[in-house]
Amino acid sequence: MLGVTPVLTVTGAPLIIGVDEAGRGPLAGPVVAAAVVLGAAIPSGINDSKRLSAKRRAVLDEAIRGSCGWAVAVVEPDEIDRVNIFVATMLAMTRAVGSLTAALERETCEVLIDGNMTPQGRCADWRWPARAIVGGDAIEPCISAASIVAKEWRDRLMLDAAKAHPQYGWERNKGYGTAEHMEALRLHGPTPLHRRSFAPVAQASML
Repeated sequence: MLGVTPVLTVTGAPLIIGVDEAGRGPLAGPVVAAAVVLGAAIPSGINDSKRLSAKRRAVLDEAIRGSCGWAVAVVEPDEIDRVNIFVATMLAMTRAVGSLTAALERETCEVLIDGNMTPQGRCADWRWPARAIVGGDAIEPCISAASIVAKEWRDRLMLDAAKAHPQYGWERNKGYGTAEHMEALRLHGPTPLHRRSFAPVAQASML
């Protein structure tokens, strides 16, 4: 699943693309990566998505997707179970950057990634210079923007999923292993959206 808005102000200079993910730790739902290249008008107040209120994050998400180049890639739970969550995260980042550069018709770029690892050498399709920045979602605006888009995109997916599976409280916990979620797993077992390779889900499957 991909979403892209082109940037109207891209010049001949190399693109700087920020990348971040949401959803590595939950027991249910996909992992989502976003890639963002900032436009000429950077929305004010961009920060690490975890430092923003839900209301402010939603406003910034809309502003970023309206004024910046962006792409989102979603790796679903069945693929996470096949390849493991680390590889799935690297795949999501690779697909998001690939979609964005294709939409912008620009392969010359530098990619800044939140964390301490990049898909370089870990995903066969990764082909861009990349730099990992620990805490980058708080210090690099393009990564901060990506963190907001990824978080909001995944939250919307989990809100939709909660309508089909209301027992698990996903509208509140977004698939993380809260006490409420763990009790629902014990009572109802896992759904197709649960990550069966994750120990708490695997253990619930055996009850």
